[in-house]
Amino acid sequence: MRTLIRGASVVFTDEVRRVDVLFDDQRILDIDASRATQADEVIDAEGLHLMPGIIDDQVHFRDPGLTHKEDLSTASRACAAGGVTTFLEMPNTKPPAITIQGVREKEKLGREKSLVNFGFYIGATTNNVDELAKAINVPGIKIFIGSSTGNMLVDEQEALERIFAETDLPICAHCEDETTVRLNAERFAGTNKLADHSNIRDHLCAVIATKRAIDLAQRHRHRFHVLHVSTADEIPLIAAAGEMITAEVCPHHLFFNLDDYARLGSRVQMNPSIKTAADNAALFEALQKGHIQVMATDHAPHTLEEKSQPYPSSPSGLPVVENFLPLMLDQVVKGRFTLPQLASWMSDAPARVWGIVGKGRIAVGYDSDLVLVDLAQSKTILDEEQHTKSRWSPWHGSTLTGWPVTTWVSGRCVYQRGQFTEEMRGEKPIFDHARGGYWNTKDGIGII
Repeated sequence: MRTLIRGASVVFTDEVRRVDVLFDDQRILDIDASRATQADEVIDAEGLHLMPGIIDDQVHFRDPGLTHKEDLSTASRACAAGGVTTFLEMPNTKPPAITIQGVREKEKLGREKSLVNFGFYIGATTNNVDELAKAINVPGIKIFIGSSTGNMLVDEQEALERIFAETDLPICAHCEDETTVRLNAERFAGTNKLADHSNIRDHLCAVIATKRAIDLAQRHRHRFHVLHVSTADEIPLIAAAGEMITAEVCPHHLFFNLDDYARLGSRVQMNPSIKTAADNAALFEALQKGHIQVMATDHAPHTLEEKSQPYPSSPSGLPVVENFLPLMLDQVVKGRFTLPQLASWMSDAPARVWGIVGKGRIAVGYDSDLVLVDLAQSKTILDEEQHTKSRWSPWHGSTLTGWPVTTWVSGRCVYQRGQFTEEMRGEKPIFDHARGGYWNTKDGIGII
């Protein structure tokens, strides 16, 4: 099926231009199509903006083993509603995806359940380096250098050295120093104050772990991605680290700070913890300067019943995937940054960091993963209207301007103005790390 979008303002990597875009159920066929172009469906997109589909490189969709919180069906519907056409999911499910077979079993679930494209990381343990070294056609290796579930904490230096030295896939890590967290937890033993979560998981624990991971990556010449940067203090480390090191930031670390515990309670409890208003400002500035290349969600839902337990029994994590793009479009409307910048941080850069071939841009020959957005539409986020299974948002009651109206995955419409229009199953993206798909900080345009 050939679809022609007429009259949209199309978001490219460096500009917004009004052109007509033709695509089929695989690829973008033409940009600036002629008026004589024929298509099976012609969409009048006057007044709307066409963006490349969002690539969220850090989600926890809880499938298998924790599906009372979320599963790949509900999560991928939330993705489609939010303009996210590709997600990369973390390995700390039950059982954890710490073997190649475990990853393949999750891919099977994805083919059965997902409306959008997917990829699944393989998780590191202290003793699975041989399995990690054999892994192919996965986005990368995830290391928890800090508290995690099951056997996925990797804090021993010898194990970390082997992982960085003996594997080839890109590595990403949750960077919070376990020793520092435990010492802080002893200092605040017996506390039931949520704000102490940010004292236990403080700036220092993030900085120590990020510095340690960057040192490993530099010495072993290994491509490394710092997940969910939460402090201003990490930014100089990342900025000075060189082209093989990239980083990302999440909405909760951009928008929430210590002042929000009183208002939102455990809804804003997460790891790494929220920090200060000064950290919020520094993270936004790091995006603008290119020191941080990627925006992601770290979507990690729990039920409200679980979150309402008294601290420290309340679990860390929050759902955000369906509100990710609207939160940032609202900032575009407010003049904080531009649509091309947003498309770089949310689409193009993650495709390049993870070697996802053919995604992340609107260009002839690229996959037809697209989202049409309305920058004039205002809507209030409400718990009861969330598509995620947990049915709540820390942004409940917030009114945002700028929302997705239609989402295509491989040229097939999966979401349109509140309705899921086709039960399409996603396909795993193609990872081609041999082509060097990491971000080139020297010229800012990436390798692929």
